[in-house]
Amino acid sequence: MNQTMLAAIAESAQTPLVVRHIARPVPGKGQVLVRIHAAGVNPLDTKIAIGAGAHARQELPAVLGLDLAGTVVELGEAVAGFTPGQEVFGMAGGIAGAQGTLAEYIAVDARLIASKPHALGMREAAALPLVFITAWEGLVDHANVRSGQRVLIHGGAGGVGQVAVQLAKARGAEVYATGSAGNLDFIRALGATAIDYQTQRVEAYVEQYTAGEGFDIVYDTVGGSTLDASFKAVKPYTGHVLSCLGWGQHSLAPLSFKSATYSGVFTLAPLLTGKGREHHGSILREAAVLANAGQLAIRVDPQQFALDEVNDAFRQVAEGRGRGKTVIQLVCE
Repeated sequence: MNQTMLAAIAESAQTPLVVRHIARPVPGKGQVLVRIHAAGVNPLDTKIAIGAGAHARQELPAVLGLDLAGTVVELGEAVAGFTPGQEVFGMAGGIAGAQGTLAEYIAVDARLIASKPHALGMREAAALPLVFITAWEGLVDHANVRSGQRVLIHGGAGGVGQVAVQLAKARGAEVYATGSAGNLDFIRALGATAIDYQTQRVEAYVEQYTAGEGFDIVYDTVGGSTLDASFKAVKPYTGHVLSCLGWGQHSLAPLSFKSATYSGVFTLAPLLTGKGREHHGSILREAAVLANAGQLAIRVDPQQFALDEVNDAFRQVAEGRGRGKTVIQLVCE
């Protein structure tokens, strides 16, 4: 096998990524060498590339990219459960000094990947890991979403939002989701009651859909003032607010006066700390079960970017122009 590979490298902040040959990694103990077929592009990748996203602890120069789908090529020492040729997906690197997924190969901790859902192509599978893990950690790990609950997802057409809607529905909840006018039909197609946040005040839709009681679970996937709106929308005493972007300064008074609870979701923690990586693999296995049962899909932007078009893909994500998750394809299906 060739000892080099092509990779997209962010050499310094706010400069275009450069595609060039670098050494192909060799899998160490507990690692799997994966031939990457497709790599999802997330907003965090674009932030790291411009020198932001300090919480990701990825110093430049670096190969960026969090998500992948591909095939197993080689197993390192002490790896069980994978075989060469097996199709896998996962959130595999791109932060904390680890090589990212915008490359032909990656040596990844076997705990972070799982068998790719057979119902999804490589592009769809590569778009799923970060957003599904984020949705699961909030709705299942923190809030134990279940039948009989009313769940409100803020940003229901976004990456995390769209899978959160599907996950909550799959677990039996009654789901509502906010979005802009242009996304309401998509939200309805996911099976949620769509709420136009631009024309309807929080108090109005809480009254309309919960008779003023509030929602059992409110998941903020937007951040900023949307988290403050979530505190207003949640049910007193038993209600639970979640946020994967709760990084600002917020008054807890509205939540405290309701005796409701709040959980922050920080999906990157296992990659940053090395702790809890097995759980990421188990969450991805749950994603595969749902996808294979027809209960989980992901909207992928129709434009197909090759690795040498990485800067175009990054611009699309940074400017919010994608119609779904942006994916870079390294191997044609």
